[in-house]
Amino acid sequence: MIKRVDRNKVRRGKHHSVRKKVQGTAERPRLAVYRSINHIYAQIINDELGVTLCAASSLEPEFKQTELYGGNTEGAKKVGEMIAKRALDKGLDKVVYDRGGYLYHGRIAVLADSAREAGLEF
Repeated sequence: MIKRVDRNKVRRGKHHSVRKKVQGTAERPRLAVYRSINHIYAQIINDELGVTLCAASSLEPEFKQTELYGGNTEGAKKVGEMIAKRALDKGLDKVVYDRGGYLYHGRIAVLADSAREAGLEF
C-alpha cells in the first residue's frame, strides 16, 4: 500500500512551529497570508488583543473590478498592494511577515514584495 503525504497537514505543522516564534504586537502586527488554489488572503493581526486590524483578499469587489485572477502572481501582487494601502491608512507601517507555512516562493513572495514596494516595512 502506498502512503500518501497530506501536504496541507505538513504545511499546518510548519505554520505551527513558525507561530511559536512570530507574534504580532501593537507596534509590529503580524501580516498573515493564506493561499488556496483560486484565491489569496492577507490579514494584519494584533495577537496581543486577538484582533484583525485590516484584511484584503482576491474575493473582494475592489479586486474583482481589476479582472485579475487570485490564483496567480499578478493577483497576489494586487492583494499585496491592497493590504499595504489599508495598513498605511490605519497608521501601520511596520509588520512581521507570517508566510503561513508556505515556501517563500511564487504568490507568497510576490505578495510580500508588492506590500514592501507599497510602503510596508518587514
